[in-house]
Amino acid sequence: MSQQRARPGSRTPSVKDVAAAADVSLGTVSNVLNRPERVSPATRERVERAMADLGFVRNESARQLRAGTSRTLAYVMLDATNPFFNDVAQGIELAAEDADLSLFICNSNGRAGREEAHLDRLLQQRVQGILITPVNADAPHLDEISRRGIPVVIVDRHRDSGGFCSVGVDDVLGGRIAVEHLIEQGHDRVAFVGGPDSIGQVRERLEGARQIWAEFDRNPDDLVWLPTEALTVSEGRSAGERLAGLAARRRPTAAFCANDLLALGLLQQAVGAGARVPEDLAIVGFDDIEFAAAAAVPLTSVRQPRQELGRAAAKLLLDEATNAQHRHEQATFIPELVARASTANRS
Repeated sequence: MSQQRARPGSRTPSVKDVAAAADVSLGTVSNVLNRPERVSPATRERVERAMADLGFVRNESARQLRAGTSRTLAYVMLDATNPFFNDVAQGIELAAEDADLSLFICNSNGRAGREEAHLDRLLQQRVQGILITPVNADAPHLDEISRRGIPVVIVDRHRDSGGFCSVGVDDVLGGRIAVEHLIEQGHDRVAFVGGPDSIGQVRERLEGARQIWAEFDRNPDDLVWLPTEALTVSEGRSAGERLAGLAARRRPTAAFCANDLLALGLLQQAVGAGARVPEDLAIVGFDDIEFAAAAAVPLTSVRQPRQELGRAAAKLLLDEATNAQHRHEQATFIPELVARASTANRS
């Protein structure tokens, strides 16, 4: 066969070109692309050789447009700078690969407007399903996506009103076990570092901290909330400066941070200011990202099964997309405390 591969700037080879080169009908080429089991091995080999010689690339967008859907899932994450969400995305991608699907990843950066814009574009792309860690789990634009027939699974968050599958951990329990650990280490003044309170995980982790504090009959004023504008390392450093500025008699001797990035920033500030961790300030984070164990003072953290969250969410999404008998589920994982040097026993 003497066909030439398409040169840059030349016309892209079409299905008609492949049919002519292989001396078969358009229907045969279509079967090779979509239903290869219907074509004899010899004919299929001839068509595939013609495709290779011509440099033919299937127009997947056109095929998806005709089918009304795509071979693509999407994950709208809350914060691409947080390693936790990247680990969740890896779990989603592994499940997508098992189903021979691709994965789009979008980042809302914690902004509701940006999240809604991503969802609008994903609707136009006709993705097979959307996984999302939303800024607000009760946002009405999530209902609109569902009404248009696109399956949606909420990740690392639950929705009180139902209507969607969701996968997350018990954040209230996570807050309880973090602060109970600090109480058991002998601390009677503890700071909760985290915000904004518009983030559901922050509210629930604080709720758990307050629950266990009350159950140990501690003074509510001795559980001090230091709100932050974001869940970032820089905000953790800022919280550390505010903590250090409190009067000595009111200054907490331990801190429970709403995530590990805050905890790492707090740890940086404390060590840089000459404080001893954990002797002067014990610190607990949340998520147990890879950097937690590698910190200058290895960080105690409440572990979430990050990749497992992603895998479980993707499996629920695929079931909803393909199973007419699908029923919504709210899967909840149990967090666990991983104790390290940042909260060693006080002498």
